Amino acid sequence: MRVSTFVVKVKDRTRGNVTTPMVLWSIAMAVVLFLHEARWGDSSKVVWTGVLVTVALGAYLGWRRRVAAVFVAPFVSWLFAGFPLFVAAMIRDGFFRGLVAGFFWDTLGWSIIGGLEFAGLFAVSMVVRVLHRSAPLDGPEAVVFGPDESRR
Repeated sequence: MRVSTFVVKVKDRTRGNVTTPMVLWSIAMAVVLFLHEARWGDSSKVVWTGVLVTVALGAYLGWRRRVAAVFVAPFVSWLFAGFPLFVAAMIRDGFFRGLVAGFFWDTLGWSIIGGLEFAGLFAVSMVVRVLHRSAPLDGPEAVVFGPDESRR
């Protein structure tokens, strides 16, 4: 009895590590959230800066085909922005009221902040990935070896 075998080799389509851009985005978002919570600077400019930074990271993740990183990004952002949000709340509301407000923003409020970050990153990265997908790839997506060792 002859058994025919074949091997499918799928080309890796992701491009590069996205740790550094994600950390830089998280630091920028920590600054934006701090400035917004402490009410330093023009509120609309601060918010738009956060939106633009998020759109930039989403576009980068989509271009690099690393959309799955969108699921981790809000948690990384929370790691960088947690303590500054406490400090900003204490600057704005005083020590004791600031502790309560900071606790709120680090627990319940973060589900809203992280959800907005996730939604923005996911939407932008998917749009960029779909648009970038139309570009031709370097080679075939899959190579199939037949039983007589021929390639297709």
